[in-house]
Amino acid sequence: MIKDEILSVVRNVADFPKPGILFKDITPILQDPALSERLLDALAAAVPADVNAIAGIESRGFLFGLPLAMRLGLPFIPIRKSGKLPYETVAYSYELEYGHATIEMHADALERGHKVLIHDDLLATGGTAKAAAELVIKVGGQVAGFSFILGLESLNGMHDLTVYSRNITILAPC
Repeated sequence: MIKDEILSVVRNVADFPKPGILFKDITPILQDPALSERLLDALAAAVPADVNAIAGIESRGFLFGLPLAMRLGLPFIPIRKSGKLPYETVAYSYELEYGHATIEMHADALERGHKVLIHDDLLATGGTAKAAAELVIKVGGQVAGFSFILGLESLNGMHDLTVYSRNITILAPC
């Protein structure tokens, strides 16, 4: 089962990026091509048929977001930290569990009405995924769903995302 495979290799790193945070390190997944393929298979199987694009959240959302988009023959939309994209952008600021952040995407990244699946590696409180959803809506898109490799169940981040879509895939809740 993909959940068990993922959880067996993910490393817990205490006090990163600051004291009191238990960081979930997915780099062991990247070192296992066969597991990475199975993970992509599971993500792809959960993508609704009418999705027009995959958006990945910087930076770990790029690791499987782009290959997922390529596998499905869909455009990939990078959602990045403020100041990292070279063309005209739209921005959204929000609060994190340990600070404040602003993310951006290109203003012309998708066509009005396009349905976008938002991908990231981890769902914690849902703040970053919610901000990404707001960006998609801001440029006239629709949120078709969310996908995550890991989900921290105790933080209940999925709750706030259901306002945007009930299609939420978490391969390995923990």
